[in-house]
Amino acid sequence: MEKPLLECVPNFSEGRDRTKIEAIANAIRSVQGVFLLDIDPSADTNRTVYTFLGPPEAVKEAALKAARVAYELIDMRTHHGAHPRIGALDVCPFVPVSGITMEECVTISKDFGKKLSEELNVPVYLYEKSATCPERQSLADIRAGEYEGLEAKLADLAWQPDFGPAHFNARWGATVTGAREFLIAYNINLNTKDKRIAHDIALSIRETGRTIKDSNGNIVKIPGRLQAVRAIGWYIESYQCAQVSINILDFHRTPLHIVFDAVKEEAEARGVYVTGSELIGLIPLEAICVCGQYYRQKAGKSPALSDHELVELAIQTLGLRSVQPFEPEKKIIEWAIRKEDILVSKKVGSFVDIVSSDSPAPGGGSVAALAGALGSALAAMDANLTVGKKGYEGFYEELSALGLKAQKLKKALLELVDEDTAAFNGVMDAMRLPKSTEAEKRARDVAIETANKEAASVPLKTSRFCLEAMRLCLEAARTGNSNSATDAATGCLMAWAGLSGAVLNVRINIKTLSDEQFTCEARKECDYLETEAAQLRMELEKSILGILGLR
Repeated sequence: MEKPLLECVPNFSEGRDRTKIEAIANAIRSVQGVFLLDIDPSADTNRTVYTFLGPPEAVKEAALKAARVAYELIDMRTHHGAHPRIGALDVCPFVPVSGITMEECVTISKDFGKKLSEELNVPVYLYEKSATCPERQSLADIRAGEYEGLEAKLADLAWQPDFGPAHFNARWGATVTGAREFLIAYNINLNTKDKRIAHDIALSIRETGRTIKDSNGNIVKIPGRLQAVRAIGWYIESYQCAQVSINILDFHRTPLHIVFDAVKEEAEARGVYVTGSELIGLIPLEAICVCGQYYRQKAGKSPALSDHELVELAIQTLGLRSVQPFEPEKKIIEWAIRKEDILVSKKVGSFVDIVSSDSPAPGGGSVAALAGALGSALAAMDANLTVGKKGYEGFYEELSALGLKAQKLKKALLELVDEDTAAFNGVMDAMRLPKSTEAEKRARDVAIETANKEAASVPLKTSRFCLEAMRLCLEAARTGNSNSATDAATGCLMAWAGLSGAVLNVRINIKTLSDEQFTCEARKECDYLETEAAQLRMELEKSILGILGLR
């Protein structure tokens, strides 16, 4: 069962004092199980955005600890910055990542808000999915008037806080919390210092648009170009340029590249140009890969690019390194949370050294999965070397689809490298369980049976994927670039080796199982996989190598 993983992205009204910024960060780090992934301070906005992940209760506790520290360090009476704000902990959203529903996030945000108000005696508002009424769904509506107008707002019966006292805490202000979908905070740079131009562009692209007076003096609302997008314009002194500052509320509805291109068009219509952009906080891999695929298509490149290639293409096209470094391993959420000790993150030499050590894992199963992944990679390579090449125009659709399948297969097999090692370790853990009593023996036997089933299921999956990799490699060798046909053939042999090794692991792990049905089905599938692989190997030798004049 997938473990629940929750993201929290609190925005604190302090972006200049490094001591205070680090003190808040240390409070977050102090909670076991929580990973602080990003700290993004801005002196111009005088605001720092923290991004951390972990189990729900641990994340909630980390947010509370950070707030307690901020209460002692931040005084809103002396705060000034370009970003709209209402309090010291201005906004604290909770975002579902995996294994947790939006409804559960709503409950967590309410628990957090209630506890924060009780501990610090401060007003707290609920927004987005946690909002108690439609008028409070929008952060901009709650924050209207900002800190300077908060005292009057609290006196308005329509704006009583959801938690805490309705009196003005001059030192703290107020906090907004709630559950929301993943938000991408994104700023686009212009070659002008005029923030009025930036804001005019923001009014044109944001969903709420702008209001004007018609010829009769009536207020007319003109919607903006993009759905699920909020935007304002400002000037950033440290960059010496104006920015269109954007929140993308749903990147599935409005992808990153659509926002970027829209701002480019609006800027050029006003006689200015986009010079790059920056991401605040983290971004899902899917969001940036979709962007990379869009610009890949515009450039006429093969669709079967790896995630790393797509990410780099997006970075280059969007100019994400134009004002500050952009490190994908730290800024892409899936890559940032990867454990340092996973096998597939290691360099080739380090991985080989680990395999050659006196540890039984990683062993044959992990190496088999890696062999299959390499085979898939060679199929994708052949496809990429064919698509768009003269003389192969008729194979564009076929080879594009093949390359995409190969890339997907490669990723799945790479995941199995670590899964196989984890499965073996699970068997070892089960065997170490106590067996002093009859009850302990029974529990241990059940655990060993379960672990051995998993240790057989993982290489069985590897075998299936390797067979598919063999088929893709053969097809690539037949129809792909003739100059890389031997590469595809090599890929087929690698996948065959991976399948053969994985099947051996299945057979050894089912020997001790008491579940006869599972064992029988696994043996039958292994027989089928080996038979199919043998036929494909024969086809390689007779057909492909023969065509190449190598047999």
